[in-house]
Amino acid sequence: MLHLNKENFDETIASGTVLVDFWASWCGPCKMIAPIVEEIAAERPDITVGKVNVDEEMDLARRFGIASIPTILVFKNGELSKTSIGYCSKEELLALL
Repeated sequence: MLHLNKENFDETIASGTVLVDFWASWCGPCKMIAPIVEEIAAERPDITVGKVNVDEEMDLARRFGIASIPTILVFKNGELSKTSIGYCSKEELLALL
């Protein structure tokens, strides 16, 4: 799992399927979804999984209009494909891919 920031974000999402978790350390639902995101990262080597801490990367959060967290964005070859806002199950996250 990658820690994404403004320096590596665009390069990371440029190719393949990338799941990005926008989160914050103080967010309860973010803490609940984190183990699910980690499981997907471990079980799906065919995708890239990254996390963006919205408190540290406010520019990225603004760029994608992140108003609620957790927000999961799925990119396919650099293009935003799917969005999920709030806590969701592993099955729901896998369905985004």
